[in-house]
Amino acid sequence: MPSRTDLANAIRALSMDAVQRANSGHPGAPMGMADIAEVLWNDFLQHNPANPQWPNRDRFVLSNGHGSMLIYSLLHLTGYELPIQQLQNFRQLHSLTPGHPEYGYAPGVETTTGPLGQGLGNAVGMALAEKVLAGQFNRPGHDIIDHHTYVFAGDGCLMEGISHEVCSLAGTLGLGKLIAFYDDNGISIDGEVEGWFTDDTPARFRAYGWQVIPRVDGHDPEEIRQAIETARAEHDRPTLICCKTVIGKGAPNKEGSESCHGAPLGVDEIAAAREALGWPHEPFEIPEKIYNGWDALQAGASRERDWDSAMAAYAGAYPELAAQLRRRLAGDLPDDFAERAQAWVDTCQAEGQTIASRKASQNSLNALGPILPELLGGSADLAGSNLTLWSGTTGVTADDSGGNYVYYGVREFGMSAIMNGISLHGGLVPYGATFLIFMEYARNAVRMAALMKLRSIFVYTHDSIGLGEDGPTHQPIEQLTTLRVTPNLHTWRPCDAVESAVSWKAAIERRQGPTALVFSRQNLAHQPRSAEQVAAITRGAYVLVDCAQHPQLILLATGSEVQLAVEAAARLTEAGKQVRVVSMPCAELFMEQDAGYREKVLPSDVLARVAIEAGHVDYWYKFVGLDGRVVGMTSFGESAPAPELMTYFGFTVEHVLAMAEEVMFEE
Repeated sequence: MPSRTDLANAIRALSMDAVQRANSGHPGAPMGMADIAEVLWNDFLQHNPANPQWPNRDRFVLSNGHGSMLIYSLLHLTGYELPIQQLQNFRQLHSLTPGHPEYGYAPGVETTTGPLGQGLGNAVGMALAEKVLAGQFNRPGHDIIDHHTYVFAGDGCLMEGISHEVCSLAGTLGLGKLIAFYDDNGISIDGEVEGWFTDDTPARFRAYGWQVIPRVDGHDPEEIRQAIETARAEHDRPTLICCKTVIGKGAPNKEGSESCHGAPLGVDEIAAAREALGWPHEPFEIPEKIYNGWDALQAGASRERDWDSAMAAYAGAYPELAAQLRRRLAGDLPDDFAERAQAWVDTCQAEGQTIASRKASQNSLNALGPILPELLGGSADLAGSNLTLWSGTTGVTADDSGGNYVYYGVREFGMSAIMNGISLHGGLVPYGATFLIFMEYARNAVRMAALMKLRSIFVYTHDSIGLGEDGPTHQPIEQLTTLRVTPNLHTWRPCDAVESAVSWKAAIERRQGPTALVFSRQNLAHQPRSAEQVAAITRGAYVLVDCAQHPQLILLATGSEVQLAVEAAARLTEAGKQVRVVSMPCAELFMEQDAGYREKVLPSDVLARVAIEAGHVDYWYKFVGLDGRVVGMTSFGESAPAPELMTYFGFTVEHVLAMAEEVMFEE
């Protein structure tokens, strides 16, 4: 049987060889954390390489994702379908081993990491999901949801502000099955971190309510093992294990310095490292005894069989709960969801309420929440303004994890990264809210949700200058454009209660990609529609008001400005013009429709077009053309009552008519 050192050295060798072949990458972190990873993966990690999606597996997150060869080495060595050729193809086009771990590429990679600190947020979300599902489904004698979340993090992760947001909340919520390993090697890209990072990290995490295990020798397997045992014995607090390591461990001339952080070691240094490590094998050559020492296939299959037996016993005792759990873990919605959600949409159309779309959103939650136990809501300290609480809301706390709502506090970025972790874990559909302007704090987590095509629902209220007196710091201008140009993200800005209901239905039903739901503070007028028009909302844009003949002018609008377009169209129609109003609540979804439908809604021979939205003008030229007009914003807002602001910035019928006259005259 190979020694622990030999097993860890396999990680070091694969990492330095892959980085060298790619002539790009980060060998320092994998070589420095190899001993920690060896103990964790061989002695503790509950997983099955033959089934990377086994629901009760432990989750492993490499938050310092630049050290990606660490996780690729682990996956390859333990038996995942990641052959040596993929490690040899590290960082190359279409390989399963990109420069940073990417969700959906190599089997066993739980999340995309690279932007430092977000992996910590994802891990908190995974641990929170485990705790909530355990609270909802476990019963005496049936701990059917029972696993840990382990995360590796470096100095850079802990310098990032998001680490404060998520780790603070993790302590408050008592996530006892979250175990973080701090790779305390004292080095970042610019050199020794003591010049810019002198925090008392153990004291910081104790203040969060974590158990802290300090001063662990990250190269002593027995110290590491004992630390993990201590961490696993603590059920009420997350644990930080502070591991003192040497970056680039084993490279005799570069270890301990920034020179091995983000560049290949070089041929001569790799030869020296092989000699220092006692690793005489050729690049990418792993002896059979080393593979046998790492192989987790048999143990993983045994663990999963045991869980399957436990699940069968659970199903016998609690058949309805077991069926619901299986459905939710598969990501499926209740069989009657589509029918009941559509009935709610039809009810909204029949009632014809004039209300703020944020209130319409809350009404939709009240209608859909009772049939969706998988919804896990939340807000960044704005529940009363975002209106994300509904009649069946129960808060999740450290002592009671069976609820369906998380009070995230003022942590927009952290909330969004945690939501992504919840979505990645499975079994829950997260939604979280803040003001649209504060999407900026969370921007990179929203991008990561889109990159991974996660089922995360981001709720944004107070969507324009229409929020009024709070002024330009709180009035979004460019944020809608930012969301809309993000690949894989659907952004809805509904014009009334009906479109709000449709947007919620679409967001919940969308399995491949996140959704941003953008709602107003001010009341929005109900729009009359036929059943055909109601159905067309799901296509992202549709003809809301049409003319008797082929249109001479098309007015496009979203949200609160749809009513303005309708009023302007009525005036133009009275003057004998043929005017069409198109409501476009989700432009990205409209662009996914077939060319025939897009042409039907926006005929290419109608060049006279005016778009109206209380957001930045630039986005809309893709629909109105360079010769069209956009009634929108080109500056920041002001502090004043909303009606005054709308008039001041030109959101009036008269201004729309003037723009229409200009564009029709030019045509």
